[in-house]
Amino acid sequence: MKGKLVRTEDHLANIIPIHLDASFFFERAVRSLDRNHVDKALKYFRKAVEYEPENPVNHCNMAGILSEKGDYEASNSILAHVLDVIDPSMTECYFYMANNFANMDQFEEAERALVTYLEEDSQGQFMTEAEEMMELLYYELDRPAKLNRIKSRKGVVEHDQARELLEEGKFAQAAELLEGMSPDYPDYFAARNNLALAYYYMGLFTKAKETIAEVLEQEPGNLHALCNLAIFYQNENQTDQVLMLIKKLRVIVPYQNEQVYKLATTMGILGQHDAAYTHFRRLLKNEETAGDPALAHYAAVAAYNTERYDMAKRLWHYVNKLDPGSEVASYYLDDLEEVLQGLQEPSKLSYHYHLPFDEQFRQWEDYGNGIPDEMKNDPLIRSSFFWALRHGDHATKLQVIHALGMIGDYEVRQALQSFINEPGEDPDLVNAAQHVLSDLQIAKGYEQEASVSHLFSGGDIDSIRNKDQALNRGNLSRMEAPHWQVVVDRALQMSEARAELQQEMERIWIDYVSRVHPELSGSKQIEGWAAGLEYLASKNHSRPVTYQSVAERYGISASTVSKYARQLLEICSTTPPKGYS
Repeated sequence: MKGKLVRTEDHLANIIPIHLDASFFFERAVRSLDRNHVDKALKYFRKAVEYEPENPVNHCNMAGILSEKGDYEASNSILAHVLDVIDPSMTECYFYMANNFANMDQFEEAERALVTYLEEDSQGQFMTEAEEMMELLYYELDRPAKLNRIKSRKGVVEHDQARELLEEGKFAQAAELLEGMSPDYPDYFAARNNLALAYYYMGLFTKAKETIAEVLEQEPGNLHALCNLAIFYQNENQTDQVLMLIKKLRVIVPYQNEQVYKLATTMGILGQHDAAYTHFRRLLKNEETAGDPALAHYAAVAAYNTERYDMAKRLWHYVNKLDPGSEVASYYLDDLEEVLQGLQEPSKLSYHYHLPFDEQFRQWEDYGNGIPDEMKNDPLIRSSFFWALRHGDHATKLQVIHALGMIGDYEVRQALQSFINEPGEDPDLVNAAQHVLSDLQIAKGYEQEASVSHLFSGGDIDSIRNKDQALNRGNLSRMEAPHWQVVVDRALQMSEARAELQQEMERIWIDYVSRVHPELSGSKQIEGWAAGLEYLASKNHSRPVTYQSVAERYGISASTVSKYARQLLEICSTTPPKGYS
């Protein structure tokens, strides 16, 4: 048989060489996935990892295939390797791990991984999916997640906490939280506007205006900043500046409900009741806000102040329908009836959803024992007290000062001290405030002397603090001992520390609580304070410890441990220990 002879070199020249590298196996893996050949895809991804072991994407792809196959433990092992060894910045791995844990019904671990993802990931690629998983975990665990912040949302969680504090009249605590946010989120204007309000309510008007000026320098048309500045100027009787801002505000027609509400209340406070009425009526036509009794009351006030008495009557009846247990609408309806019958002259009403102060004081006197506890803790009443202390007339301020003396907590004492230090107040009002504050401090001193000695059980307190020094710092009695105790108990339980470290933790915590009113509204604060306490005490005693090692035992993130440790260090009378970071 005769045939053409093919030379070896010619044959080789017609063959296209295969370059085996990570890209080759990656493409084969993707092609296999398209054909639903999962096992082949896994094999090819493994080969890609062999060729590029430092490439975290190949590892994550392999983990994804294992998760598809139901091998969740193996998937999480690979993801943990990526975070621990290859690339700790691959924060999306925490989200993948949370999915795997959830599929294994390990919901505590899923929550821990998901919270870490939300607190550490700056991009928020899986925010929608994370929110859905958070709802699932809430259902499974029957409690909210222990979440301190959402990094990709630039301080939204912290800001929401600060807004709640403002609404509760805890202005000093809100300011502390917002001040901590400012360096990290310089462009978060909502937070800076609320910081200005916190300063304003505390009587720190210069700082309030400086903060607003910083916002307007970056965003001259910021509505909230313009509204706040107008109110600040009105407080200082700077008529020209107020009129200039009113002219600017009257032509603004915002569309977001929150901005409409802000503009409406601001115009009402500035005495522009016709504009306030227009904006409040707009909100009442909106389905999202139409059922708010406070909003309906504000609209009724604006109607009354513009002599739209029939509309005011209809609106207050609507308030009674929305909030039948409230006395507010009925009181103002009676007042309106007397005006209509000519029994009294109409006067401008304030935009607060509560009874006038005179009526509140009269009712409290009827109790015989001062202000009822449920009213002392009512955020609306508390905030209105602080507002009236700054903006009420002479008689109202005097009544408020005496009423605050019946409450006498930390925020009240700070408000009174700020009022005393404010230049230009009437001397008799300052004397009244000084008298009330002095009585409160004496009473708190006696309570504190008794409470410090038994604050912590089982510890030699005298060996770790000087009682007279603690008494001078004051304020230890603003929380009950059992409420304090839980933080140290948790730290002692988790750390299993020796006696000297236990005493150090107790010393730091007493020092901190004696100076600041810490919030312990849920388990996440308790865990955070306890972890931060252990970290700082360990550093003070030169014990080897890291944020991560403490965080793992408490089931929180390293950033949370750092946050609470730094708060303790900033307040307590100690210098940063060696090795503190």
